[in-house]
Amino acid sequence: MKILLANPRGFCAGVYMAIDVVDQLLDICGDQQVFVYHEIVHNRHVVQRFRDRGVTFVERVEDVPGGAILVFSAHGVSPAIRAAAKAKNLTAIDATCPLVMKVHAEAIRYAKRGWQILLVGHRDHQEVIGTRGEAPDAIQVVERPADIPNLVIHDPEKLVYLTQTTLSLDDANIVISALKKAFPKINEPPSSDICYATTNRQTAVRAIAPEADFVLVVGSKNSSNSVRLTEIAMNDGTPSRLIDDAAELDPAWFEGVESVLVTSGASVPEDLVHGVIEALIQRFGGEVEQRDVYDERVEFGLPGTLRELMRGRGVDPDTRRIRIDREADTAAWLARKHIPNRTVQVTLRASEGGRA
Repeated sequence: MKILLANPRGFCAGVYMAIDVVDQLLDICGDQQVFVYHEIVHNRHVVQRFRDRGVTFVERVEDVPGGAILVFSAHGVSPAIRAAAKAKNLTAIDATCPLVMKVHAEAIRYAKRGWQILLVGHRDHQEVIGTRGEAPDAIQVVERPADIPNLVIHDPEKLVYLTQTTLSLDDANIVISALKKAFPKINEPPSSDICYATTNRQTAVRAIAPEADFVLVVGSKNSSNSVRLTEIAMNDGTPSRLIDDAAELDPAWFEGVESVLVTSGASVPEDLVHGVIEALIQRFGGEVEQRDVYDERVEFGLPGTLRELMRGRGVDPDTRRIRIDREADTAAWLARKHIPNRTVQVTLRASEGGRA
């Protein structure tokens, strides 16, 4: 069997940072209980591993003891949550994705101008709840074109749309096109709010899936971007399954299958992908072909709130920068496991789009 391994896949920079923040806190604050507001990311393995290490996840600030450490998840929180944490004298560590912070800043800026904001996204998603909290009187959530007739618009020339960062580009564009048709003078954000990592992973599936007989997406059912990767493959005509880990593999899926595309959602630890690859190799044999569509190598520092806490404990935060190089890390792992492999650079057609 040929296993086509999509690159990029798995953790985006924002998720990687959020998880690393909690890891760092457990390392330097072993004498204190660490609380996280909402799931740090939408992946049950990540959440359970942190629970096993003593992390407590809460849905209400009221459930956190005064003076404790509270981490805000990658999805971001509203000003009301920040204020509640401050009122309880909590040590708040902000692990919000930088792109989500950008959308929050845009919402604040437009609201101060007196504009109305149409937020394209899922109203019950934690990211949308947090963004809406920045300017609740100015923001209306639009989930689908059918919501548009119910909007209350005061001045069509002082109207702007923003988007949930983890939406698929296709889904967002359906709503955005409908908004532009209904309100021809609606304004766009200065730059796209859609997460580049989400777009890149979806573009990789579109580019590679036609070459595969079957697609496996590693990810949790409550991860919208993982679900969307599965849908993209199926919509393009390739059978696809969403699995949490190798334990969910069904041998019946692979009857007559000679090539499998393996990818993962933006909240998925790489060791779960490794487990799937090993299970396939052990059962069917074959080789792994890394398909590089985008290069997402990145290195960045820690959030300011964590850096401040580290300095207070005598730890130099500059020695703990975060590095991501999926291709090199995967090649090293495959070599250690003696799994035959090679890397192929993928050239996209203009119609396949995306950006690194």
